[in-house]
Amino acid sequence: MENPIIELNGLSKSYGSLKAVDNLNLSVRKGEIFGLLGPNGAGKSTTILMMLGLTEPDSGKAVIAGHQADKNPIAVKKIVGYMPDSVGFYDNLTALENLIYIGKLNGIPESEIKQRAEEMLEDVGLGNDKHKKASAYSRGMKQRLGLADVLIKQPEIIILDEPTLGLDPSGVKDFLSLIRQMSRQQGLTVLLSSHHLHQVQQVCDRVGIFVGGKLLAQGDIDSLSGNLFTGEPYAINISLKKGSVLSGETKNVLLQLPSVKKIMPDEADSYNFYCEEDVTPDLVRACVQQGLDITGVQKKVYGLDEIYQKYFENNLKENVQNEKSGGFFQKSFIKRNKKQ
Repeated sequence: MENPIIELNGLSKSYGSLKAVDNLNLSVRKGEIFGLLGPNGAGKSTTILMMLGLTEPDSGKAVIAGHQADKNPIAVKKIVGYMPDSVGFYDNLTALENLIYIGKLNGIPESEIKQRAEEMLEDVGLGNDKHKKASAYSRGMKQRLGLADVLIKQPEIIILDEPTLGLDPSGVKDFLSLIRQMSRQQGLTVLLSSHHLHQVQQVCDRVGIFVGGKLLAQGDIDSLSGNLFTGEPYAINISLKKGSVLSGETKNVLLQLPSVKKIMPDEADSYNFYCEEDVTPDLVRACVQQGLDITGVQKKVYGLDEIYQKYFENNLKENVQNEKSGGFFQKSFIKRNKKQ
């Protein structure tokens, strides 16, 4: 990768016998939204602490915009905004007063602070609520205020650690949309740490799959799924008119088509056709010839749920010891996210 703004080389950190981060190599481009994906305890927060120069690695280095974090943490803090999973404010102060105070702590000139704070509140959608005390803010509003808090010093990079915890689905959608919008408008580089698979997929350009202190894979969704599922049968879902049924006779006819290996019912009035190659046009044509009323056709697209589970399964095959120490937790993580 050409001139990455975040570069982690051989980064490792242990706490006693626990290997929190194990030989981590990662590069993030300027202006990119990168998702660090993994369950609680995977080592994400430890990685962030090393990137900020708040803890020293046992080996390796974290270079942020040309500055080695453990050697020059002040320079890193000047250009990086960090938002933890729980943001604290002075409840007896208004949102504007909180931001002005933060601005002073960051050394913003007195003549600029109030205007910049008001602009930040407008940018995150809190302009009409700037005179409300923080104690009156909802969880979603506090997350937006936290984002304004991070952005007021005009950083080049923002790091968000589990930023959507405690938000309802609507709040999550709005907050992630805001992050993407601001990243695109201001050219911000965003590192987003999360264990919520579907949320990461919504907003990130690339993701890194992090398990047991190790980065198993990194890339965009298409490249990750392409690498993992090459050779897997094509899955084509065909929806039929309500009340339609695929008779045994019709199934037998469709199974005679080249490449069609299996037909399985999916949800009501729809079926999955598993094929050796993409024969969507031939399959649709044959269904119509059999008198079926088709209302929808969709090829299988692999999301982060499947990608994460596949990488995890592959990792288990390579390292049986990992299954003994953390397999149950990882499987619980996958199961929990599939329900979301």
